[in-house]
Amino acid sequence: MTTLGIGVIGCGNISTAYFSFAPLFSGIEMRACADLDMEAAKRQAERYGMRAMTVEDLLGTDDIDIVVNLTVPDAHFAVSKAILQAGKHAYSEKPLVLSMDDANALKALAEETGLRVGAAPDTFLGGANQRARALIDDGVLGRITSATAIFMNHGMEHWHPNPDFFFKPGGGPILDMGPYYISALVNLIGPVRRVAALSSIPTGTRTILSEPRNGETIDVETPTNIHALLEFANGATATFIASWNVWAHRHENMELYGTDGSLYVPDPNFFGGSVLAGGKDRTAVEAVPDWNHPLARPNETKGAVERANYRAAGLAEMAQAIVEGRPHRCSLDVAIHIVDAMTAILASGENGDFITLSSTCDRPAALTPDQARTLMADAE
Repeated sequence: MTTLGIGVIGCGNISTAYFSFAPLFSGIEMRACADLDMEAAKRQAERYGMRAMTVEDLLGTDDIDIVVNLTVPDAHFAVSKAILQAGKHAYSEKPLVLSMDDANALKALAEETGLRVGAAPDTFLGGANQRARALIDDGVLGRITSATAIFMNHGMEHWHPNPDFFFKPGGGPILDMGPYYISALVNLIGPVRRVAALSSIPTGTRTILSEPRNGETIDVETPTNIHALLEFANGATATFIASWNVWAHRHENMELYGTDGSLYVPDPNFFGGSVLAGGKDRTAVEAVPDWNHPLARPNETKGAVERANYRAAGLAEMAQAIVEGRPHRCSLDVAIHIVDAMTAILASGENGDFITLSSTCDRPAALTPDQARTLMADAE
């Protein structure tokens, strides 16, 4: 089997997930990491057994085929551009970029160089979202007519060590969590045609409650409470609420409604969870039978909760697609379409208009249990 060498730029909080879970997958090998803070790169390199390098040296290294961009969102475009210019494939954390101008420029560069660009989130490849996808594709729900997607809590300042960027332009719940929810909806329903939104900043400052900066305050400079409407190309409609101004609620993360039934989809921020369904007979909503998808198996415990965490699945699937010469599922077109939807939602929140998106995409190919097993290292 061909193994592609992986380098990582950005050794902050999210890098630990990539370094920890990449060994679960075949066809990729973490070989080097870089960060503007060389000490951060050295710590991760020592912990996970790879080379710590400068960004320039990593981009010039011959045994690195794909570079994973884990920098802060405001740097995503510049770093991904540099990766492509260095002759490497790029895989970016979400969001891909922060504007459609940057998205289109990145696409033009990828086409010019013939290199791949992939982007998180890859959670829609997980067993739960793929189980829901199979039910929809099999016609169990009839035609999907509408959906709700709801993400609400009180923000990151109580746990993240440096939460400032979440509350600045380029942050906020739409750009931070929207990729998970909108990607899941695009996977299940298809591309979005137009959006509208109301947005607000209910509290102008946030107090950090985590260490080591407990007690410091952050000025909030981007909307943290957004209520959006999405109309899909196939005519389905959805309500999407994303808020960091809610202490408690009782809403499900995602529900889809069809002409023949309803589907309850678990949190798209994760790979697993139970999919529930109810039909025309109005019986109680019941769990859909498990189908033994490898990206749904619990492999991590947080507190008392077991969950499936397979960060780097999208990276591994892209590496496999490069070797096999086929499109990858966490594709540039999908990532650009998500950026288009999110930036349009934010723009609508400012001007109050319905906004028709300038982009579209195909639904990513479904990932069956058998196809997912080919990604796993233990399947070799």
